[in-house]
Amino acid sequence: MSVWGALAGGVVGTAVISIGFAFGQAAGWSRMDVPLLLGTALAEDRNRARALGLLLHFGFGLLFALAYAGIFVAVDRAGWLFGMALGAVHAGLVGGALANLILPALHPRMGRPWSDARDTPLIEPPGFMLLNYGAPTVALLVVLHLAYGAIVGGFAAGLS
Repeated sequence: MSVWGALAGGVVGTAVISIGFAFGQAAGWSRMDVPLLLGTALAEDRNRARALGLLLHFGFGLLFALAYAGIFVAVDRAGWLFGMALGAVHAGLVGGALANLILPALHPRMGRPWSDARDTPLIEPPGFMLLNYGAPTVALLVVLHLAYGAIVGGFAAGLS
């Protein structure tokens, strides 16, 4: 088991998630734009926000990879299948608590259910499992996080 492997897997896995959501958006399956969603918490200009959001997404990807590595060490087991199981939990955490409790509470430009007509939010709240961005977004969220977990787990285990 390797923390460096998990971090390398975190970079590759985050790239897979980023590319997967971008492809899903380009194909018309989803309106989810992860860099824009994250970056508009820091900047109003959409181009600047997307750049900052991409950096944030990779930073969070590395933090999650470290959390996975901690779990791998704690249970003395790593691998793509165990990583995929953690990816399922990760998808639930992202689509549940992170997207519905933490992000709306911290994001200054995100609409909220209690917003009134005077407010003009820049970003629509994601909703449970990102459902506000289209039903296929839920499938993308789950599949891409399963892939992330399998990649991080495989890299942490030395791709065994």
